[in-house]
Amino acid sequence: MDGQGLNKKGTRVVVGMSGGVDSSVAAHILLQQGYEVVGLFMRNWNDASVTLEDECPWIDDSRDAMMVAEQLGIPFQVIDFSAAYKQRIVDYMFNEYEQGRTPNPDVLCNREIKFDLFLKEAIKLGADFVATGHYVRKGEFVNENGEVEYQLLRGLDPNKDQSYFLCQLNAQQLKRSLFPIGELQKSEVREIAKEIGLVTATKKDSQGLCFIGKVSLPEFLQQQLSPKKGDVIEIDRENIEVIKYSQIISSSCDEKAAVHRLEIQPKMGRKIGEHRGAHYYTRGQRRGLNIGGNVLPLFVIQTSITDNVIYVGQGEDHPGLSYRGLKINKSDAHWVRPSLREASLKSQDLVCQIRYRQKPFACKIVEDSESNVIAVFSDLQRNVTPGQFLALYQGSELIFSGVISV
Repeated sequence: MDGQGLNKKGTRVVVGMSGGVDSSVAAHILLQQGYEVVGLFMRNWNDASVTLEDECPWIDDSRDAMMVAEQLGIPFQVIDFSAAYKQRIVDYMFNEYEQGRTPNPDVLCNREIKFDLFLKEAIKLGADFVATGHYVRKGEFVNENGEVEYQLLRGLDPNKDQSYFLCQLNAQQLKRSLFPIGELQKSEVREIAKEIGLVTATKKDSQGLCFIGKVSLPEFLQQQLSPKKGDVIEIDRENIEVIKYSQIISSSCDEKAAVHRLEIQPKMGRKIGEHRGAHYYTRGQRRGLNIGGNVLPLFVIQTSITDNVIYVGQGEDHPGLSYRGLKINKSDAHWVRPSLREASLKSQDLVCQIRYRQKPFACKIVEDSESNVIAVFSDLQRNVTPGQFLALYQGSELIFSGVISV
């Protein structure tokens, strides 16, 4: 497990305790390994008007985390990140939706809160490391230049691997991080919790936003994004031609040939209804259209914030939902290990994900003349959504990530 080879006596680890079973067992394992452990619960932004309180209220979670800390005999405290969370996560989410993109708050929370603000607070408390209950692993080795490099590796439980959510971590954050349950199966974590009698042993996993709870998205967005009626335009499948490529492009290609851009003209479709605001919808969305009378279900295939129009098509196999590639702007490209950049641009052995729990698929990456990163898929992929993150893997190692531009 993480931390092997360290002199653990006197080594302080501050654990981010969420009130769930994973972080509870992570704290227990660190104690068993001989670390000096401190529990810290993060209170983040919370708004009862949009949070479904019976799902994951922060008060109940903080109480559970405190009870586990008492059972383990470790110091515990609550720290309030509400103001910073609103600024770094919530305001960012509003801005992204307003621009017609769909953000991933969990990836942002890990980058901005858990492994930035939380890490800094832990260091103030004398921590040598921070630890979380993520199902990921950390690798460490000395390269040919004598420099220590840190790897972000998939968790060994394929059903719980959370490396995608940590795709924006950098070397300095990994250096200071431990992931005690990364080599365990979820069932093993539950069993450990039951064996030592933790109050969180049978607690359900949280499905909501990072350390907040389950949020009602329509009410959340309407806090700052006012409803604005617009047209729903249906695009027939024969009016869209999906560009298909016989092979993965070479690094000398014109990047415009790599990204399938769905350029829709108003004359291509017909109005079939109205919506409450294009910023409320995302590519691939099915629910919330409230338009009946179609042979197949309607899906959003594109939105136009400028014109306040959403374009839809019938059937989940509509060609407007399928993409051959995507673009990541240079400013949003993130190499977990920068030393792998050159080799990765030439590699034929990469896979990627554009959603959590998605089955990885083969891809190739190149850079255009402006150093933007172009990912080209071996097969068409559905619902490539601007604002979400692409995570790139070589074997079990996550090596690159970036915000999807187109």
